[in-house]
Amino acid sequence: MAEFNEKTTVRDLAAKYSQVRPVFERYGIDYCCGGLHDLETAAAEKGVGVEMLIEALGDAIKSPVSGQAQRDWSKSNVTDLADHIEKRHHTFMKEQLPRLAGLMATVLEAHGARHGDMLKSLKGVFESLRSEIEQHLMKEEQILFPYIRRIDEYAIEGGDAPEAHCGTVQNPIRQMEYEHDNAGRALAKMRELTSNYTLPGDACNTFRALYDGLKALEGDLHEHIHLENNILFPKAVETEKKLTRKDE
Repeated sequence: MAEFNEKTTVRDLAAKYSQVRPVFERYGIDYCCGGLHDLETAAAEKGVGVEMLIEALGDAIKSPVSGQAQRDWSKSNVTDLADHIEKRHHTFMKEQLPRLAGLMATVLEAHGARHGDMLKSLKGVFESLRSEIEQHLMKEEQILFPYIRRIDEYAIEGGDAPEAHCGTVQNPIRQMEYEHDNAGRALAKMRELTSNYTLPGDACNTFRALYDGLKALEGDLHEHIHLENNILFPKAVETEKKLTRKDE
């Protein structure tokens, strides 16, 4: 039986039970960037009764994981998780960001006369998000993830201690978390501009594909940020601290 209460953090619950994430999404509770809030605080911010939220979370935990079985990444080492994030989420972004940019241009051209103000604002937010995400992925792949893998290798195999060019793993992590917050705000802004991705009456199939793609982008990015903020980053910090104590 799962044990949690109103003082359990959103992050801890989301990291342990993948089934609860749709519940958080249903109530608009951020389990990625806002995951440090306890359930009581998160419920209050959204005007949700904490008892109702806890009941819904408990029901979700009792239910089997839907669809494809999901790995419990909280029990994995940081190398495996970093590899998964790159293979799954980085690849998704690299494929979908250019595709969505093309759809955005097509929809703006076709529907600019009636929906130009909204679409231009949406395009501006998306382009800013795309630019930051592309830089973000590059920094993770070239700086943060290689160092995380090195400290994991040192923890397992020993040998020469990895050299931290940025002082400590917490420094690049802080930057990544700052960028995650920016991405969260951009996602919220796109939902606001589109009235929660409500299609206008004259929407064509390309318009629908754009909104479906943006919703998929949001879902993937939520999962991506959750895995990093709530699991990978805390594990990497703890691994580095253990190595520091070992070397003293």
